Amino acid sequence: QVQLVESGGGLVQPGGSLRLSCAASGFTLDYYAIGWFRQAPGKEREGVSCFSSSDGVTYYADSVKGRFTISRDKAKNTVYLQMNSLKPEDTAVYYCAVTARVALLTTAKEYDYWGQGTQVTVSS
Repeated sequence: QVQLVESGGGLVQPGGSLRLSCAASGFTLDYYAIGWFRQAPGKEREGVSCFSSSDGVTYYADSVKGRFTISRDKAKNTVYLQMNSLKPEDTAVYYCAVTARVALLTTAKEYDYWGQGTQVTVSS
């Protein structure tokens, strides 16, 4: 059974950092497309950063380029999202998602499995 569990969210001041984790179980992340998405109240779910396990190609939304970094620990079967220089507009529920495709996929509708989400709030 595919299961994704996010952690690491919280309240942080503008300019601060957080590292989100997404622990996968029931499968290995090899040969899966991996993505981090976020959804703020009243807004659509948007792709933040995505990763192709087959070749390591990454995608970042323009709004987070240079501030966020996606990475994977194969031994722990876990994906991370390092978020630096956080801004109030980064406030949202963050989700990790996977789908059994060898590709870089950047839209939510392309993903089949989702975690429960973790809240990130950037506020002074």
